[in-house]
Amino acid sequence: MSRNAKINTLLLVLVAALAVLPLVFGLGDHKEEPFTGADAEAETAITEIDPDYEPWFSPLYEPPSGEIESALFALQAAIGAGVLTYYFGLRRGRRQGEARALARLRAEAGADAGDEAAGDEAASERRRV
Repeated sequence: MSRNAKINTLLLVLVAALAVLPLVFGLGDHKEEPFTGADAEAETAITEIDPDYEPWFSPLYEPPSGEIESALFALQAAIGAGVLTYYFGLRRGRRQGEARALARLRAEAGADAGDEAAGDEAASERRRV
């Protein structure tokens, strides 16, 4: 197993542990919704500090349920992952294309130099004869 494969395996195990350990240890069992987002946690903290707090503005769109909100968040994450994947794939493709073009130019330059060298040898042999 190569060094990169070991590192990737270790990272995969760590990510799996981060996902599973909160469920195994029951973190958040004391809450009504144990895995709410940071926005809900912030709202709870603010209302505990100042119960009369009024938000400055309201959201443009309020999803009808938590499931739809989660689905929209997952869609947003998928679109972001797609954009990043496209960008990095495009960069890699361009790099590979440039490397192939450079290799082709070097090969052509080497063939031209070889032709010139062969031409020089033929000309020197003609001079000798």
